[in-house]
Amino acid sequence: MNVFDADAVWAASQGEGVTVAVVDTGVDSSHPDLSGQVLKGKDFTGDGNAQEDLVGHGTRMASIIAAHGHGEGNKSGMMGLAPKAKILPLRVIRKRDDKNQDETWAAAVHYAVDQGAKVINLSFGDEYSQTGVTGREAIAYAEMHDVVVVAGTGNNGGDVGYPAALPGVVAVGAVDKEANLWENSNTGKQVALTAPGVDILAANKTRSQGYGIASGTSDSTAYVSAAAALVRAKYPDLTAGQVINRLIKSATFANHKGLKAPDEQYGYGIVRPYSALTMNIPAGPKGNPLGQLDASGSTSTDGSKGTGASAQAEKKSSSSGAALIVVGGVVAVVIIGAIAFVVMRNRRNGGNGGPGSGGGISPQGSGYPNAQQPYPNAAPNQGYPAAPGQFPQQPNPYTQQPPRQGQ
Repeated sequence: MNVFDADAVWAASQGEGVTVAVVDTGVDSSHPDLSGQVLKGKDFTGDGNAQEDLVGHGTRMASIIAAHGHGEGNKSGMMGLAPKAKILPLRVIRKRDDKNQDETWAAAVHYAVDQGAKVINLSFGDEYSQTGVTGREAIAYAEMHDVVVVAGTGNNGGDVGYPAALPGVVAVGAVDKEANLWENSNTGKQVALTAPGVDILAANKTRSQGYGIASGTSDSTAYVSAAAALVRAKYPDLTAGQVINRLIKSATFANHKGLKAPDEQYGYGIVRPYSALTMNIPAGPKGNPLGQLDASGSTSTDGSKGTGASAQAEKKSSSSGAALIVVGGVVAVVIIGAIAFVVMRNRRNGGNGGPGSGGGISPQGSGYPNAQQPYPNAAPNQGYPAAPGQFPQQPNPYTQQPPRQGQ
């Protein structure tokens, strides 16, 4: 199993100077692994505090992207893939049963662009209707202002949901530890990349120990957003389209031989951050290789390699609201698929990392798009029964110190 050397990745880039907007349930800035990483942000639900997260989902995404550990030498807790990126929390859902209306998240996308975010993470989607005009205009606005927009394909095993299916959006599916497509990951010609999304550990202060485990394309989306932040930090002169080009040109099909990119399941392959940072890839055209919406969001143009507009684009428009796209997990995973992403900071001071059992809703019940229950309440004694300031000592099924990623 090929995995990347996190230290080698961070020697090349840690996402410094890049702001990633997390359009979600807010981000808990008090979590020790995120202290100092979370900007003020803005609440779009009318409650007023984007640094409050009653659900845990937004905090989870933020930690996958930019957690830095805590304690002496930051050796406790978890590390995100881009630990020096800043998180701009934009709360569009307050409670777990709230609907995420197009008008609400579209306003957040506009705000993110105006605040200088270089990457926008959209770990939500609608699998049953097309994004309405307001949402399409917001995505077009971001694309025209040189922002990388990343969204999850969806979790019901069907067609790629919206806004991921829109031209120019990096639509991300989920793979498991064997680099195989997760059974619930949505597929279609709009899939751009895949990333780890099964049994992922992340920060979540709604759980008793401050961490939780889940599976879904929400998590894989956050990994790709972090990878985009790494590339934007190292190559600040590249356009958003050129950043996307590096991500798709450096991706791998791993053990899946004979696939032709873009594949309807894996897109251009599994994202490889180290390769995206170090491979000799010409900058190429400035435009987005995945296509782009026009200023009104009503039509699209294809990029040089673009997947183009979705065949679903003729579906009836709807602003009924997109759901968070996460399904519950069952066991701890630190290193997933062909790449190691979340690194437990006690790997050098005797800890094995990884929890025992996990919580989450059953794989059969994604709560998407109506129930909208990305994380249920943790059952007693679920999570991580570790001593304060230490990460749990249960056996970890994946190596703590991955070797350097191969080509």
